[in-house]
Formats: sequence, C-alpha cells, structure tokens
Amino acid sequence: MSEELEDQRSQRLRKLDALREAGADPFLLERYDKLHSAAEVVDPQAAHWGLSDEERESVVVSVAGRMTAHRTKGKVTFADVRDETGRVQLYIKRDDVGEEAFDRFNQLDLADIIGVTGFPFITRTGEHSIHVKGYTLLAKALRPVPFGKQDDSGVIHGAIADKEDRYRKRYLDLLSNPDARDILTRRCKVVTSMRRFLDNRGFLEVETPVLQQVAGGAAARPFTTHHNALKYDFKLRISLELYLKRLIVGGYEKVYEIGRVFRNEGMSPRHNPEFSLMELYQAYVNLEDMMQLVEDMYRYICTEVNGSPVIVTGAGQPEGTTVTVDLSLPWRRLPMLQGIEENTGLKPEVFTSLESAKAACAERGVNFDLDNEHTLGGLIEKLHEQYTQPTLIAPTFITDFPTETSPLAKMHTDNPALTRRFEVYLATQELGNAFSEINDPIDQRARFEGQMSQRAAGDEEAHPMDEDFLTALEYGMPPTGGLGIGVDRLAMVLTNAESIRDVILFPLMRPER
Repeated sequence: MSEELEDQRSQRLRKLDALREAGADPFLLERYDKLHSAAEVVDPQAAHWGLSDEERESVVVSVAGRMTAHRTKGKVTFADVRDETGRVQLYIKRDDVGEEAFDRFNQLDLADIIGVTGFPFITRTGEHSIHVKGYTLLAKALRPVPFGKQDDSGVIHGAIADKEDRYRKRYLDLLSNPDARDILTRRCKVVTSMRRFLDNRGFLEVETPVLQQVAGGAAARPFTTHHNALKYDFKLRISLELYLKRLIVGGYEKVYEIGRVFRNEGMSPRHNPEFSLMELYQAYVNLEDMMQLVEDMYRYICTEVNGSPVIVTGAGQPEGTTVTVDLSLPWRRLPMLQGIEENTGLKPEVFTSLESAKAACAERGVNFDLDNEHTLGGLIEKLHEQYTQPTLIAPTFITDFPTETSPLAKMHTDNPALTRRFEVYLATQELGNAFSEINDPIDQRARFEGQMSQRAAGDEEAHPMDEDFLTALEYGMPPTGGLGIGVDRLAMVLTNAESIRDVILFPLMRPER
C-alpha cells in the first residue's frame, strides 16, 4: 500500500474510533429499512413527480447505498448515493437536520455506506434528488474507492484501470467501472435466460458429480485432488456428458446441467481453466433437432440479454473492429471438408490418408507445422480452425467431423470416417458442440480403445476408458441428441467482451508474489 493510501486509511480509522467512543459504531447495525432504489426515486415516471412541491414534502422515501460524491456550499451539502440500480443526488440543509448532524454528515468519507430518508425534491438546476431529513451511517469504508469521474462524453476517468488489478479486486472493478458491471450483469442474464428457455421446453435441471474417478466427455487434461478418507485420487470433471447420459439410460428423456468444469490447460483471452458449461441431452431426437433447438435458444437468449436477436460484437475480432450477426436470418449448414475446400482449395479426396493430406497441404503452402499433426482427423480440424473458422461471421453449423476426433458421436452410415456432429459458430467464435450420440456400446468401446491407443502414443488429452459408462450403455440408451455450450464464450460474444476474464466474476489469477 502506498504511503498516501496508508495515510487515508489511518484517517478513516481515527474517524471510526471517534464514532465508537461516541456510541455510534456503524458495524453494530444489522439492518436498515431500504424502501426504494435510487432508480425508483429519480424515475421521471414515478408518481411523486406528478405532485405539487407542497404535496411531495409529505412523501417519504428511504434509500441506501455508497456515497460517491460530496460537496458543501455553506449551510447546504450535496452528495451522491449509488446503489445497484444507479445514482441519486442528496440535498442536506443544516437548518433541516441540525448543526450536529450536518457536521457529522460532512465528516463522512467517499465510499461510506449510508441510509437516507427524506422527500423527493427538484433542485434549481432541475435534478431529481432527495431532500434529506435523516441519515444513518451503515458501514465505514476504511480504504478509499477509485470511483473516478465521468466527463461530458460519458468516459470515466480515475477509476481502476489496470486489468490485473481489476480481475484480482473485482469488487473495486464493479464499484468503479460501470461497463464492467454491465457486462457481468448481462452475463448472469445469459444463464438466467438459458435456464428459462430449457425449463419452458420441459427439460429437467440436474446436478452430477464434480469429483470423478474417470474424467471423460471431452479432450482435456483434468485436475487431480486427493480424498483423505477414501485414500483415493479423484479428478475434477472436464465435462458433464457421461453422467447426463447415464440419466438418459435411467429413464429421463430431457435433462440439462449448468455447472463449472475444470481443464488443466493454458490461459488465453478465450480460455480459463475453470469455466461454466451447459450440456443437455434429449432422447429420441437427432442432430437436426439439436440444430433447431440451438437456433431457437440463441435467438431467445440474445433477445433477452440485448433486446433483439442481433449481435454487434468485437469479441474475437481484430482490435477496434466489430461484426454484426443477425440470428433471425437462416443459419448455414456447412460440412467441414467443404469449408476447407472453399478456403484452401484442398478437395475432400486428398483426405483419404494422413500422408496424402500432408502432401497436399505442403503443396498448398499450409502455414502451420505439419510434423506435429499425427492423425488425419487432427489435421482436418486444424485446417478448419486456421482457414475456415475466421470466415464464419454469420451463424453457421459446421458438420461432418472426423471420427478420430469425435469419440462420442455416431458415425455417418454412408461414411464411417465422418460423424454426426456439429459445432455452431457466430462472429468467428465456436459457441456450441452437438452430437447424435452413440448408443451402441460395442461401437463406443471400440472408439474408447482407439482413444487409448492415441493416449499410449503420447496424447494426454485422448479420452480415457470408462467401464462404468460402457456398462450403463449395455442396459440400453435410446437414440439421443446432445449439446454442449461454453457459457462464458457465448457471453463474450453477446456482451462484446474482449476476454473471457471479463465475463467471469472471479477469474483464475497467478498468485501475487
């Protein structure tokens, strides 16, 4: 802490000591009758603004919040109080509250939390305010808050700006950066509207284990933790999939879960090791049904969060640029190999073997290290990521993924090298992954065995063998469609956030030294 901040803290501590000596310790208070929000008081449509000045003096309003501004002019003090709904100005007159109370109010510090009662009042400059009749100090802020000041163009100056500080001290970020608070509030609304949509469609929300003996359902390295009583190392889940499918086996037909998953991987503007995932499974439907559900759900969420099914976002775009995505327009269905041909000229027939695909890529001058690609499916997906994905502005379903990289999706009946899987893309960002799920236990075992071979060859993210899940499949699972959505990435696009950390309240940070 700087010397200046330490001095301010010392001053505030002395004020707190004086309050306690006077029998006015704010921290002894447990509740306050907050009857109105700041927004309700200043709302031009509020009933009290339709009254005469004399009639308004009999109206009692009571608000509570943080004091964010304070200015005294002789026998009158103006102050601002902010709660979660916005700001309201206070007008305190010495003759109304008494000299002692007036002086005590002027000893308050910015960021102190106060409760105020009074009546609605319009100042000479026309600002809707509260004419204060009484106030209560509810909590003393012992450290100053960098609220900043808003200029005529709406830009905040002096607020906490360093991104590391903003993420580490998210409480200060929320207090001082209205844009950050707006993004995070809208991100919460993404989850609320997603849940409402699925509940209205008859899906049952469930909870499945976070600690798992076998962490499956995705290609990722798990975190490991030790259970002392059981003397066993468990893994933190990397996906929700396999337990939700067990529920389909158990007779549920429409289930979903929104929960945290954990992947022991690097960090980037699009990756946080702990993130929110929504997965749903519905019996007796296929991939096309999942496509329709995605279209309906994304339009619904976007309208709930942004007021229309249109997204204007810079998430994932070159700095300073935005793209507009209208979800109400038809969504394209694009097979992965067709997309690669459109963007590289490489025809589907060159992907009959890894060797022929690498030779064709080298001839085309592909700009990534081909030696690091050890499977044909991995090479195909890398080409898609490098060349097709950056072109996918309009809503697009990329279909027909390679079998090697899709160990939980049904094979195409006419081409066993491809699967019944799609990923959904908006504004170049991958925002969903869906399958017609494997319900053949023999096929599923063979896929897991293929993944184990990849694991033996050094692929730490290959899917592990899960005997209990295979046993569950042997009891019979109906044809099922499944969908997974990274909630944070969807929120990034909908809120125009620059980084996944901007839509996570408390992102993982390297410990401070």
